[in-house]
Amino acid sequence: MMRFRRWPRPTAYRETPRKRAAFLRKQHLEREALPLFADAIAARQHGVDEEMARRHVWWDEREHDQRDARARRWREARARLFALPDLLRAKVRGLWRTCPYPADPASFADFLHQIAVGRLDPDRPPWVFHQRSQARITANPATFNEAFRQIGRKLVGGGPDTSPTDELLFCGNLGSGILFLTSRARLLGQNESFYTSSHHRLRDFDVARSDHWVEIDVRGECSESDLSLIEQLAQAANTRPVIVRRIDPLAGQGGQLRAS
Repeated sequence: MMRFRRWPRPTAYRETPRKRAAFLRKQHLEREALPLFADAIAARQHGVDEEMARRHVWWDEREHDQRDARARRWREARARLFALPDLLRAKVRGLWRTCPYPADPASFADFLHQIAVGRLDPDRPPWVFHQRSQARITANPATFNEAFRQIGRKLVGGGPDTSPTDELLFCGNLGSGILFLTSRARLLGQNESFYTSSHHRLRDFDVARSDHWVEIDVRGECSESDLSLIEQLAQAANTRPVIVRRIDPLAGQGGQLRAS
């Protein structure tokens, strides 16, 4: 069944005192516009009762003409609909039932026109949300910043004689699935504090302390080639040694260490 909006039932012309007064005021303004010809203009003007009777006749004719014009546009639009192939016609009828367009023949004709010229795809209508079928990946990234985006940062550690350090959280997708990387700076000395200055982070290129190294934990589906790529990108972005390890999400333990 086609979706359509019913046309209001025909009604007789409603004569009101305001309409009669408006007509008399209009005639008065016509006479005042040309005062030298006021008598001639008044002689050609007809009375308000005659005007109301004329409007009653005109109103019925106008209602009839509008209904005929609307029905004619519906017939023309439906003829275009039934000229479509069977599968496309069924799809278009289903879309018309759910689309947000007004249920009138002009909107339906424009709806068919948009499909005919390719502006409206029946398989992907714009009023329906279409979720991406593929995840956003970064294939063959050239830098660490291109492959991963920082999504979190917090201070960890710290104490009476030490300063807390930044623990940064990154996310990205190299093709196997989404990965979460946690990076932090550590000290090489066994008797030194576990944490270092909060100014030492993965993206600081000016820090070149030989007594620090960067540890990166990788969580998610990560192949050996992806792990090697992460190591290369991270080392290129930092002057300190970088160690990358895969974290088992179930056991919560680190896997094989990769140092560079």
